[in-house]
Amino acid sequence: MGAVFSADEYRQRISKTKESMKEKGFDLLVISQPANMNYLSGYDGWSFYVHQCLLLHLEQEEPVWLGRGMDANGARLTAFLSEENILEYADDYVQSTVKHPMHFVADVIKEKGWDKSVIGVEMDQFYFTARAYVELERSLPDAKFADANTLVNWVRVVKSEAEVEFIRRAGKIAEKVMDAARNAIKVGARECDAAAAVAYAQYAGTEEYAGDYPAIVPLMMAGEATKAPHLTWTEKVYQDEEAILLELCGAYRRYHAPIARTIYLGKNPPRLLLDTAEVVLEGLSKAMDTVRAGVTAEDVEAAWRKGIAHSKVVKESRIGYSIGVNYPPDWGEQTISFRPGDKTVLEPNMVLHLIPGIWYDEVGFEIDTTFRVTETGYESMYDYPLELFIEG
Repeated sequence: MGAVFSADEYRQRISKTKESMKEKGFDLLVISQPANMNYLSGYDGWSFYVHQCLLLHLEQEEPVWLGRGMDANGARLTAFLSEENILEYADDYVQSTVKHPMHFVADVIKEKGWDKSVIGVEMDQFYFTARAYVELERSLPDAKFADANTLVNWVRVVKSEAEVEFIRRAGKIAEKVMDAARNAIKVGARECDAAAAVAYAQYAGTEEYAGDYPAIVPLMMAGEATKAPHLTWTEKVYQDEEAILLELCGAYRRYHAPIARTIYLGKNPPRLLLDTAEVVLEGLSKAMDTVRAGVTAEDVEAAWRKGIAHSKVVKESRIGYSIGVNYPPDWGEQTISFRPGDKTVLEPNMVLHLIPGIWYDEVGFEIDTTFRVTETGYESMYDYPLELFIEG
């Protein structure tokens, strides 16, 4: 096996992260976000349900992986790290009431003489718990702790050419995933059977590229459920004359290409759905016409609002965000958001997901595009029709 990118690529990422650390005054990062661990080391395992982290110090070339003993071989198989930088804690640390894995992490920090450092921790990440912070701070009384929550996330925002290629492959898988959904969703078919077809396509991938598990399960809302965005499937059968919202994804080596579309089963879609689809597609087109290096995230969102200003469609939430490598429960990078006030300047090789979903009490509509920013515009990560699919 081995890491999926070259050691040089990881070293470039580490160098960029250290530059950001210096700017922000950190000597040491304790990195617990699984995507950030993957990004800086290549480590890829379903082990984030127990405590694990990377230690990245300004004065050490490689980060140090720390995790549960049974997961250490996974680090050896997937990370680019040297053996001396893979450290494992005993299993009696796991879910113990008397000791905690952060005690082990603190001991390593002390052994390396880093216990008087300015230490950045990812304070608002899914797998860094309140107790983890308390135990780490208590065990390192001479250290100064500060929030480095999205420091690595922002380093990840501009993708390498190798990363972009992985997302292109995820986009090819996304096309197959949406085809599988459309083929499976028929009047009388069970929602769960359609979800199974989607999952099969996600994992099977293409003839060239294996699929991966996505950070978000297939979101498949039908009928009354289309008034909400984040619901899954049941044993209910699809009905004639009902809408289905699909927010799906192709993934390759943890890199994501989300894809969302709306299907109407029947010949008589409600006027509200038809009108909403027309307006949203118009607004999406205006937004995408704005995309290029040098514009801001809020410029793109403003173009969307201008494109729908003639209508009654209103969307209070953001219309998109940055994506890339990730793990459950989210494929977003927690950085760029397309909404008023986000003045992030778009740069070439940022990869973004624009999804201006609308949910009414009567019916919803979802459609999206996943794209790479270029100097003069954008490159779509998949080729799929932008339309409301009416399956009469």
